[in-house]
Amino acid sequence: MIKMKNPKRVVNYVKNNLNEVKHTTLNPEGPGVVRIHMVPPKYDGPEPAGSVVILNGMDIIPINVSWAVLLSMLIDSINEYNGRPITEEEVVKIIESTVISARSVYRFVPKYLLKKDIFRIMNTFKQIAYGEMPDEDIEYLSMGEYADNMRAPHRMDLMVSAMTRDGNWHCNQNCLHCYAAHQPQAEEKELSTDEWKQIIDKCRKVCIPQVTFTGGEPTMREDLPELINHAKWFVTRLNTNGIKLTKEYCKQLLDASLDSLQITFYSHDEKIHNELVGAPMYSKTLDGIKNALEAGLNLSINTPLCTHNKDYTETLKFLHELGVTYVTCSGLITTGNAALPESENLQLSKEEITTILKDAVDYAYANEMELSFTSPGWIDEEFFEKNGLATPTCGACLSNMAITPGGNVVPCQSWLTDGNLGNFLDEDWEKIWYSGKCENRRYYSGMMTGLCPLRATSEMQIGGTHDEK
Repeated sequence: MIKMKNPKRVVNYVKNNLNEVKHTTLNPEGPGVVRIHMVPPKYDGPEPAGSVVILNGMDIIPINVSWAVLLSMLIDSINEYNGRPITEEEVVKIIESTVISARSVYRFVPKYLLKKDIFRIMNTFKQIAYGEMPDEDIEYLSMGEYADNMRAPHRMDLMVSAMTRDGNWHCNQNCLHCYAAHQPQAEEKELSTDEWKQIIDKCRKVCIPQVTFTGGEPTMREDLPELINHAKWFVTRLNTNGIKLTKEYCKQLLDASLDSLQITFYSHDEKIHNELVGAPMYSKTLDGIKNALEAGLNLSINTPLCTHNKDYTETLKFLHELGVTYVTCSGLITTGNAALPESENLQLSKEEITTILKDAVDYAYANEMELSFTSPGWIDEEFFEKNGLATPTCGACLSNMAITPGGNVVPCQSWLTDGNLGNFLDEDWEKIWYSGKCENRRYYSGMMTGLCPLRATSEMQIGGTHDEK
């Protein structure tokens, strides 16, 4: 990596060219696809900060200014081929074109060094995307360390479907632990197709590289495949209960270039699953899982844990036999239905959930499954370090935010009672992002305390100032 003080030419290039997310895809139609989104920092000082690269919507890699400049030029050269597969001869032309562009900024750096750095960039990203140890020494940053440089969250959750419509319940289940049930902002009048497309377009404009389609139950909207297709530029994910995932619907999702799909599945035991979802939908959800796997969609299964499904390892065995590789589990988010006694009585203790997760981790590792626990504040950090798991943290107003069915911005998709931060369509994004409420929430998220503010509202509040600690 080139080590040099940023000359005026570099600063000018960053100021004029690194003001939007740059995206390209390597090996788009073959195995080992690598989707690259380079997210620029905000620019408000004499020396620009480094950028962040997001690979396949998963790995977040900080890069310095020199690599950001070279990668920007490389992406521009690749995108001249309009996303089609590129021959080896064309790769040579792309590298040469990038070197020529780079020489306009780094005039005194030899061509062979620029070419060497370009190959290092490409090799590093491929190694990380393929799960290999990179040759380069990556100086990773936490989201908290990078927070001051961010223009927007890396992911926006789009709650395209409301919990009620025209005063009636609007979900094909009635989950005992539903965090959105009976929440005021989850019952707003839904935006139209065109309005959601405007939101998607604005997400790109304000430098958000990932969107998740969620709800409510997003498949209740007939236009969902159309909305996903409109969001092809982003890394896209769909969170669903799987009930509507017929073979034909899965084909529509595949044709819309959906990047990943998460289905909520409570238990291998039909009786327990149906009891927790409040409807006899086990067989339809199971069919949805099978159809998604058959279609080749990138599938993960999420299981919220409680006393009724504490035999989670048995569910993992069941999923493994189906061919599921990626699984997540969580504690209960104590909002909506989960704040009612019927749900609270089924909450697991820290000791119980730790024991369940330990058994699950052992099974997952032994059977080549990838498992994550996604709820901050439930388990001691030492457990995650000891068992090789990422420690979950709150990303509200930092790595992720959400937009309600009516277009209002909230800190996260579970934060649906305590007011909103502004309307995404009607208000300037910077007014929302730099508002006192949003900055205050981002400040606490950036502390990386490992706490969920919805479980510790006495310690974490959306309003106020940094001094109120």
